[in-house]
Order: sequence, then C-alpha cells, then structure tokens
Amino acid sequence: MKKYDNIKNFDQLIELEHGKLGTESRNKYEENSQMFIISEMLKEARKNANLTQEQLAQKTGTKKSYISKIENGKGNIQISTLIRIFELGLNKKIGLTFL
Repeated sequence: MKKYDNIKNFDQLIELEHGKLGTESRNKYEENSQMFIISEMLKEARKNANLTQEQLAQKTGTKKSYISKIENGKGNIQISTLIRIFELGLNKKIGLTFL
C-alpha cells in the first residue's frame, strides 16, 4: 500500500497509475475512458428508447454490428456518426465540450 500512501484525490491516483497528461500511457487511458462513457450513454439511451441495436441501426443507416461495437467500447466512431445515432436514432441532442 505504500505506493498509494500520498494519494489525496482521484487525479493523483490516475497520474500515478497512467502518467502525466500528454504521455502516451495517459492519452490511451483518457481515450479509453471517453469511449467507455460514450458506450454507456448510448446503451442507456437506446434502452430508454425501447430500441434494439438492430432497430437503432436501421433508423440511423448503420449496421447492428457497428452499434454493438460502440456499445462495447470497441468501435472507432466519427463525430458525425455519433451525432446521427443520438439525434436521428434516439432523438437526443449532443453537446461537446473542449477543455
């Protein structure tokens, strides 16, 4: 436990485990974290809309396998496709924030 003795907040823990912002390890962690968040938001919104992956794919001109990949955090998604899935398929607006 000595490795974590001086950890006071989540940011310090992430830095300890994945490195400082801008490093390759940290960038990969941040990318994976964002993909996880998007995948969970998509799953929740789709289920709340009472749609199957197949139905959502049909509404948005994609394939069920593509929706599945995104929901499992394994797909690489373009912003235009993400907007189409949420706005056309789920009737949800997307807001982007850049920090």
